[in-house]
Amino acid sequence: MDLTGLKVMVIDDSNTIRRSAEIFLTQAGCQVLLAEDGFDALAKIADHHPDVIFVDIMMPRLDGYQTCALIKKNPRLSSTPVIMLSSKDGLFDRARGRMVGSDEYLTKPFTKDSLLKAVASHSAQSSR
Repeated sequence: MDLTGLKVMVIDDSNTIRRSAEIFLTQAGCQVLLAEDGFDALAKIADHHPDVIFVDIMMPRLDGYQTCALIKKNPRLSSTPVIMLSSKDGLFDRARGRMVGSDEYLTKPFTKDSLLKAVASHSAQSSR
């Protein structure tokens, strides 16, 4: 799976999650952008235009749903795939994620494989 050169953003308030995602993605050749919360992320997204964005649902200040909704409302970013990250695998969370426009839902803790598969499937979409 060649993901070389893809810009992937990971928004999560957990340092552990950010670090493990960064290691998995860097090994696959991605450029990784990290953010601790939605506010931090929105400024970086505007500057760097990532190809794929992972966003944790449970975050202080601006949660994942709000962050995703803001990304999808911005005409310049609306086609960027957003993948929700959650430690809960609930139907309600998935449905709410879809309502704000998320493209996929990944349960934490994710494996290297599930993370890279998600990037691969969505980066193919966004480059079409």
